[in-house]
Amino acid sequence: MPEIIDLSQEIFSGMPVFPGLPEVEITVHASHEQWEGMSDNDIVSPAVHRLTMGEHTGTHVDAINHMAREHRGQSIDTMPLTMFYTEGICLDLSHKTLHELIEPEDLQHALAVAKLAIKPGDTVLLYTDHYRRAFGTEDWHSGPGVSVAATRWLGEKKIAAFGVETASPGVRHVSNKEVHHICGEMGFTHYENLINLHQLIGRGRFRFIGLPLKIRGGTGSPVRAVAVFEE
Repeated sequence: MPEIIDLSQEIFSGMPVFPGLPEVEITVHASHEQWEGMSDNDIVSPAVHRLTMGEHTGTHVDAINHMAREHRGQSIDTMPLTMFYTEGICLDLSHKTLHELIEPEDLQHALAVAKLAIKPGDTVLLYTDHYRRAFGTEDWHSGPGVSVAATRWLGEKKIAAFGVETASPGVRHVSNKEVHHICGEMGFTHYENLINLHQLIGRGRFRFIGLPLKIRGGTGSPVRAVAVFEE
């Protein structure tokens, strides 16, 4: 049997979201008691929940049209599924601290240590341990992120995507906006809010799956991201 490692955050009411994006609210829309006409029961058994949230909630992937106005036709439902079903590698950048940029030389060193190479079409996951260190704290939106140079370096490798544990791929107010623009310009994407990346370090290549919902015109989508190791 293959080993499947869950890389996805839970989605729950009040969870951390990127500043300015819709808050998450999950409420009971209908209960089994309502459906059965039971009015004297103290227990509410949910039959259907109502979810209120943005496309960029929890572990999610950005569509190309999210990156800049000139890419507005490239919504999540138009992107090829091969971008979300790839080979993957995970690089150890856990020495990076708050607000610190990940540079091309950091990626090159991590590849050398892991004895790995990036192939065209790969998804490259960047382990910083920021989720375990900071999720739910005041430091959550102050994590490390890729620099402009590192983003171009990854794009030149013809990757499908890269993925981070943080809520933004670049450092906020430093490189984040430019990172998005480069992804759009070079035609690759990124995943945010990944977890459990520490479980991938030192294990070589794996199958990465992060399929989005088919949202018409969508600028991104929550995903159930997983890494699969075949026996």
